[in-house]
Amino acid sequence: MNDDEPQSKLIAKSIERVLDEGGIAALVTLIEAPTGVGAKLLAQASAQATGSLGDSELDRAVIDFAEVFLESRDDAHVFRVKEFAPQLSQWSEARILFERLQPEPHIVICGAGHVGAALAKLAGFIGYRATLIDDRAEFVTRERFPDERIELIAAKTWTDAVREAIGKGGGVSVAVVTRGHNEDEECMRAVITTNAEYIGLIGSKRRTNIVLDRLRTTGADKEQLKKVRAPIGLDIGAVTPEEVALSILAEIVAERRGGKGASLSTWRRDLKM
Repeated sequence: MNDDEPQSKLIAKSIERVLDEGGIAALVTLIEAPTGVGAKLLAQASAQATGSLGDSELDRAVIDFAEVFLESRDDAHVFRVKEFAPQLSQWSEARILFERLQPEPHIVICGAGHVGAALAKLAGFIGYRATLIDDRAEFVTRERFPDERIELIAAKTWTDAVREAIGKGGGVSVAVVTRGHNEDEECMRAVITTNAEYIGLIGSKRRTNIVLDRLRTTGADKEQLKKVRAPIGLDIGAVTPEEVALSILAEIVAERRGGKGASLSTWRRDLKM
């Protein structure tokens, strides 16, 4: 690190590096304090940090608390120092803004049939970057998907196309919704070797168990297999392709945001009214 380089540039470079690597970090800004207002610090999930708020003890407390903030899945929150570091009495009333930084949400969809097509369109509508892959070139054309936000890939091999689309895996969710067991299995073999944040496999319990058992018996990593959501999606009683796509995307959003996927009104129904 170049000590002569302005702190703002060092932080900007660190942010760029974190996002390029698919990482997560908290950008911390001192917004109300006796001194140093506007000072920034970038705290990464690995406890690494760039920048300073002007006090080494405060920096350490902020870096430690950043891990708690990142686990909360909150996008941004203002805290008083006394809320997370009461021992720092000289800073107790200071207010600090924590902002979550992570790669843009990206969904890779294996299979451009009815469900895959509906999922790509819905994902694009809510602001997700969508990549739609199929080994049938006629299924991934601009005539079918005029929305330029949807990246279309005609796969020569599922393995190469899937791995390239997922990349380093940061912010990436993968939905395997192909047309059959063999295609599902080929895609899954590629997906479970990546660091994708969410992996889901469509199908009945029987169908998904067949695919997962095949992967297990041929040496797939057991811990990676445990991460697979199969059958994919939340139970909303979905029937149509569009409803299935909604259930899938709802689970992906819940995973990204730390939601429980439960009815928000459960507490009211539990009351004796």
